[in-house]
Amino acid sequence: MEVQEFLNVMHVAERLKDAVRHGYSSGGRRESVAEHSWRITLMAFFLQDEFPEADMQKVMEMCLIHDLGECFTGDIPTFLKTDADENREGQLLFDWVRSLPEPYATRMTALYEEMAALETQEARIYKALDKMEAVLQHNEAPLSTWIPREYELNMTYGFDQAAFSPYLTRLREQMLSDTKQKIEDSKKAP
Repeated sequence: MEVQEFLNVMHVAERLKDAVRHGYSSGGRRESVAEHSWRITLMAFFLQDEFPEADMQKVMEMCLIHDLGECFTGDIPTFLKTDADENREGQLLFDWVRSLPEPYATRMTALYEEMAALETQEARIYKALDKMEAVLQHNEAPLSTWIPREYELNMTYGFDQAAFSPYLTRLREQMLSDTKQKIEDSKKAP
């Protein structure tokens, strides 16, 4: 990739550092989309041994690029995102991806299509990690940052996506246990 093209891509991607998500960090500040993408990629890195038959390099690539559309729209929490929001984000993202030099435009397009279809093990792993990282982040954030609907979401979110894998199902069940403990502990606090 030509140097200026590379810098242009990095300038667009940098927007994710300032695109705040609905969730909060353990320190009580809003997390960025970049932080979320980094952590699900790190999750995939550490789960390589759990999925020896999967192309975990591809999973990490999916994790890295999955929210790049939010460079153009910002983050809209899943419980507020409409079909129109999804379509707008997808259109802006694919317009940008098509403008990238080869082979990146073709490679990213193929990854996004695979991610959307959710037919491969790699796409299913990425999607489960995406959902579970949000639950994990909520479990780490102060309970005072939760809105009422998040109590139910933290109990249910991501189970469907994890169901294909016994390991991910156990991981999601542990997160549920942690959620329940967090809520219970808050009732005991002075």
